[in-house]
This record gives sequence, structure tokens and C-alpha cells, in this order.
Amino acid sequence: MAQTAYNQDDVLEFKAGATRKLAEHAVALKYEGLPQAVIDITKRCVLDTLGVTIGASGLIEESLVLRDYVKDQGGKAESSIWGFGDKVSAMQAAFVNGSMGHMLDFDDIGGGHPSIVTVPVAFCIAEKIGGVSGKDLITAIAAGVDVYIRGNRAITVNDWTMTEGWFATQLFGYIAGAVTASHLLGADADQMENAIGIAYNQLAGSRQMATPASSHMRAMQAGYSGQGAVQAAELAARGIIGDKEVFEGRYGIYHNYVSHRTTEPDWHELTGELGTVFPVLKQLGTKVWPACGYTRPVNAAIIYMRETHNIDPATVEEIEVRGGQGATRLLSEPAYEKARPKISIDAKYSIPYTCSIAMLKGDVRLGDYLDDALQNPVNHDMGDKFRYVEDPEASAKSPMPIVTIRTNGNEYKHQVTSLPGDVNNPVSQERLRDKFRDAASFSATPIADSDIEEVVSLCATLEILDDATSIIRLVT
Repeated sequence: MAQTAYNQDDVLEFKAGATRKLAEHAVALKYEGLPQAVIDITKRCVLDTLGVTIGASGLIEESLVLRDYVKDQGGKAESSIWGFGDKVSAMQAAFVNGSMGHMLDFDDIGGGHPSIVTVPVAFCIAEKIGGVSGKDLITAIAAGVDVYIRGNRAITVNDWTMTEGWFATQLFGYIAGAVTASHLLGADADQMENAIGIAYNQLAGSRQMATPASSHMRAMQAGYSGQGAVQAAELAARGIIGDKEVFEGRYGIYHNYVSHRTTEPDWHELTGELGTVFPVLKQLGTKVWPACGYTRPVNAAIIYMRETHNIDPATVEEIEVRGGQGATRLLSEPAYEKARPKISIDAKYSIPYTCSIAMLKGDVRLGDYLDDALQNPVNHDMGDKFRYVEDPEASAKSPMPIVTIRTNGNEYKHQVTSLPGDVNNPVSQERLRDKFRDAASFSATPIADSDIEEVVSLCATLEILDDATSIIRLVT
């Protein structure tokens, strides 16, 4: 975020006691105080997160590894593993469900992926303690997402996730998840502050997990934050005291994890208008393609040109991707390997592969990351036609790369200004439901079509449910 101009007194006001203010805000938040738009977007997040997590249970083999691992550990049967049906401890379920939530890289996006660090945690706690209504669940998720997005938006270091080397999802996920869990556990302000402090002690999320190629850790980052969040909230509820001033302190998150040693974060973004302004409405979008968010500008530009100019993929000679953000280059090189990913998560982290599918088909679907597609030489050949060009001047003007398609005789150029699924270009409710249906169809334990439709209906009316976990019983 750009630095906002405030006088020194304003800065000190927003900074002073920032962590405590967030804790008190999270505790005080009530369903009746949520704007209808926040309620609506939270319900969309619930349906979306359930779908992409359940889909991973049947599509990604690591899901079974994690399920078997936590079952072998034993423990209380408190919370469900989505798509499988096994019951394990709440911490274990948060680990597996959170990990699966990002395995398809199809979860929502907004300064990272705030729903996968809050929604699985919320349901795991809800199943464990019982008696959690739909309104309770919505409010707890909204509280965690609000803290997540505020913490992220306060950072004024340009392209910080690349320059500083962190994934925002995991880094802020521990804290956001702890806020969600603590809210459901009925924490007071002291317990909420302690939960945030305990969560802070566990922060992680280095981008090395996706450099030079994606490892399984990239997919599992929300699993680690989820189990840590549950632990933080439960320990705080038992009286364990956590760190204080984890945002504003001398060794807080903005000093230790982001280079805010000589410049100030935007403290107003962090603590301004708490309870009256919800930045989630400015930032959170829905993915329409199951891949890393940084592939979206290239996908959108290619599909636009393909449709507008009726481009035959067989005539394409070169696709140039120029400028963009640091991640644009990261997802484009090394070019040969990026065009031939070995595993699905690596393919989702590749512009040459993912965007070759967009060029060939005009869309990108879950099936495009199955083994047959990854091994298809047609996809590799199109991927080889991509070329990344670094252009600092273009990058300084816009985070969106300039995409040029060269065919045998023509050249087409486009740079998108908005992305499908973003706040200013939202997906329809019906497309979101279709996305859920498609993902849920890949569940490890098959789900009846009637149950899939019931989940869609229950999520749409989540606020009237006396027991929010009735949704989980349909997908396990």
C-alpha cells in the first residue's frame, strides 16, 4: 500500500496500542454490526473454500498422505477431514483441511489467501465445541479476515512479498486464524491478545518454498498456520500469556519480517475505523482459474485477445510477457522447465504452462492439472512459445504485464486493467456455485449430487442455521 499522509499525532494515535486495539475489536465484533456486504462475501468465502478443499482431497495425492499421517497419530475425534470423513483432533483437522485448501491453488485471493487460514479453523473449532450458529461462524471468520487484511494493507514496502521473501497467507495466517478460533471460543480481550501473541511466536512462510520450483510446502502453508492458530487460541483460553505489541513493538512483525525499520507502516490501515470500515470489501476476490494469482493477468489478456481477434492457437508463433511484478518473472523462468512442470502445484505456479492452456482452450480448468495434461506435448509446445521480457519502465507504470501474441502475419497486444473475480469485476453467484460443484465432484469420498446442492443452499442461507456444522456433515 502507498504511504498515506497523516500528521505525527495521527500516526502515534493509530500506532499506540495497535495490537490491543485489534484484540478488543475482534472480541467486540457482533453479527449485528457487520455490513450486509461483509456477510455476503463471507458466505461466498465459505462455499468457495469448502469446494476447493474438498476437490483437493481427491485430486492431490498428498491429501491422502496427510490424512493417513494424522490418523496414525491418534487422538480425540473432534473435527472432520473434509472430503474423507475421518474425525481427528481439531488441530489435526485444521492442519489437513488448511493444507488441502491451497493444494489446487483455486482459493480466493486478496493480499494472499485469507479464507484458507480462517474458514477451516472456524469449522474445526465449531465441530469441537458444538452449538456454533451460522451467525457465530460468519462473525468469527469476518473478524479473522479483517485482522489479516488490515495487517497486510498496512505494509508500505513495494512488492513486499517478493522483496522481503514472504507468503502473506502463512505469515498473517497464524494471527488471523487465532483471532477466528478465539472469537468462537468466547475469548475476552486479554485472551484474544494472548492468542495473537502466541500465534506471533510461530510465524513462518518463506518464499523459498516456491523457489526455484514449488515444493509441497507451498500448498501446505495454511495447514501449518491453521494448526498453530488452534493451538494459540486454546492455550490462551487456558491462561498462557503471549507476546504483546506484536504489530507495533520493537521486534514486531513490521520490524522483524518486513523492512519497516526506517519507514512507518500505514498505521491507519491497521487500526483506523475499526468496526465501521471493512477493507475485505476493497480487496478480496474469487479465483476463476485454478492457478497462482500472478498467472491471472496473462490469462485474462490471452483470453481477451483470443476471443476478440478470433486467434487460432495453431497460428501462434510467440507470446511475449513484458513487465509486471516480480512474481511475473518468477513464474516465467526458467522457461523450459516452466513449460514442463512435473507436478500440479508446479504447473499452477507457471505462466508458460497455465497460460498455454488459456491460449489453447480459452479457459483453464481443474482437469488441466491432471497427469495426462501435464504430460501432453501439445501443452509443452505452446508453453515453449512464451518469452518473458524484463521492463522496469513498464513495471513501474502498472503491475499488469503487457502481453503480445505474434502469429504468422499478425501481432496483437493487450494489457488488462482489471481481473475476472476481483472486487471491481466479481464473478456471478452462479459461476461460484458451478465452481463449487466442479471441485466437489472430485471429493475423495464421493458426495451425492443432492448433498452438493444442499451445501450450496445452506451456504447461501448460513446466517439462519442454528448449527453451522450441519454443512460439514454433508461433505464428510
